[in-house]
Amino acid sequence: MGRAGAGTRRGPALVTALLVAAGLLAVATPQDAHAATACSGRKVRTLPFATGSVLVHKRGGYVCAVAVPKKPGTKRQMSVSVRARGGRAVVDSGRYAYRAGPVTVHAGKRCVWVTGKVSGRSVSSGWILC
Repeated sequence: MGRAGAGTRRGPALVTALLVAAGLLAVATPQDAHAATACSGRKVRTLPFATGSVLVHKRGGYVCAVAVPKKPGTKRQMSVSVRARGGRAVVDSGRYAYRAGPVTVHAGKRCVWVTGKVSGRSVSSGWILC
């Protein structure tokens, strides 16, 4: 009988833990959800900054990036760029509510430089994925 009582005490704690985890996932994933439909491959970097972040994905020799705002839904100036070393940057810039990009370059085994900007604040990666 002692075991049955212990199991029922764990039940509410487990339910609470699951609800908390679900709430955290709902808060943490809107940016990833918008980017997931934009870039294929696996996410290799997240470059956060004050007003958003740049999500960088890689598949084979291709690198893809999107810039997403912290608070999506309102149109604002955004841009994202990816440049493979020795090549030209591929850029998407404009007024968007949910994301700038995707932009994709064939990097092969070369390093890439990724930048992103949302509402005047920005991030620059330096050479990464070398």
